[in-house]
Amino acid sequence: MEPVRTCVGCRQRAKQHELLRVIAQGENLVIDRLAAGRGAWIHQSKNCLELAITRFAFSRALRTKKQFDTAAVAVHIEQAETMLAQK
Repeated sequence: MEPVRTCVGCRQRAKQHELLRVIAQGENLVIDRLAAGRGAWIHQSKNCLELAITRFAFSRALRTKKQFDTAAVAVHIEQAETMLAQK
């Protein structure tokens, strides 16, 4: 049975392979499935990213009070949605 995680944006549960794992590196959020430590899980959708940013979900999930730069995550999601639209 595959592990199930909760998206920090929409709060929907999904299989681990359907979500991105986001970790904090300094002031930035980076997508990394293999890094040790605390991570937050999010769907590859702009809606979930916007919800997570609005709700300050990354700070809460990563247990910090910092505000993070989400540009790298936004670029990754944008590229993924563009690739899906081209298919």
